[in-house]
Amino acid sequence: MSAAAARVLIMKKALLIVAAAVAGLFAPGVAHAETPPGCASAYQLGPTAYVKMGGQTAASVKQFAGCGKNWSYVFVWADWAAKHDLFHVTTAVETTSDGKDHGKVFGRLDQREVWSSPTNTTGRCTRALGVVSLGEDGWSAYTNRDC
Repeated sequence: MSAAAARVLIMKKALLIVAAAVAGLFAPGVAHAETPPGCASAYQLGPTAYVKMGGQTAASVKQFAGCGKNWSYVFVWADWAAKHDLFHVTTAVETTSDGKDHGKVFGRLDQREVWSSPTNTTGRCTRALGVVSLGEDGWSAYTNRDC
């Protein structure tokens, strides 16, 4: 690759980072509407949790219920993703009575939006788990327990 081509790639990445940062200033924490796969009537349980890395928000973690199932959901923020390559996201619904993870899904490399599998955990105390990993290091967050 020529020096000129390398400079163009660096400039493109810098512009993406700036655009993501500006978008975050005008709508911090705002994400698109989420709907679990196969259940349009699902609703969010409790408040959103946030995966933080070095003081920066990397991802939002939410729990949803509907259609007799629960789901966990993780959304990696664009400004964080623009600065980090080769990350993985894991999500699951944890039953707090026994600490077991249900519906655990490991996202593809650099996948920004990950849903757990639907879980048969309604009527139990649950919380959503979201993990963002870079290599061997990982940061996590749980939503509040919902009973």
